[in-house]
Amino acid sequence: MFKDTFDKTCWALLAISISALIAMLALNSSGEGKGAAGLGKAVEREMAYRARVELIGKLYGPVEMQRAAGKRQEALLKLDELIRKYPGEAHGHILQGQILMEMGALEESISSYVDGVKLNGDYVDKKSPLSRRGEIQKIVVDAINSVGAIAAANPDNRTLAATVRKVNYLKSRLAGGCE
Repeated sequence: MFKDTFDKTCWALLAISISALIAMLALNSSGEGKGAAGLGKAVEREMAYRARVELIGKLYGPVEMQRAAGKRQEALLKLDELIRKYPGEAHGHILQGQILMEMGALEESISSYVDGVKLNGDYVDKKSPLSRRGEIQKIVVDAINSVGAIAAANPDNRTLAATVRKVNYLKSRLAGGCE
């Protein structure tokens, strides 16, 4: 087995390689490597989330200003444009629901809120900076009081039944349910 110098050198290099491999595996399996990588990913996620919040502020800032100035129709037109341009962004639907609620269109407002919450559940999360939980709770209570009574009196009305389902969906999401 160890007949000459070449054999001895090969066996020595093999032993060194195996021990180095074992040492590397032992160091990587300790918690330090994973914690640092996990921390990096958490920071990366937080930065991406903050960038998203800032982008939302820039995109929908003019709409918020028009709404605050009482120009709700212009704000809705701008929102329609933004919703078509960014179909996967939930904030436009949430703003649309808010404006429609201010205008007294409860059923349309509920539909907009449902569309927004389906796209992004952060709007019902208490800890999220995007949270509109209070507004959504108020709309659910208002809808249960007004639409629920009318729907109970008219069980054959499919439009009211659809609105009740949407209210129940929002109610479920507020209670912590998921889709």
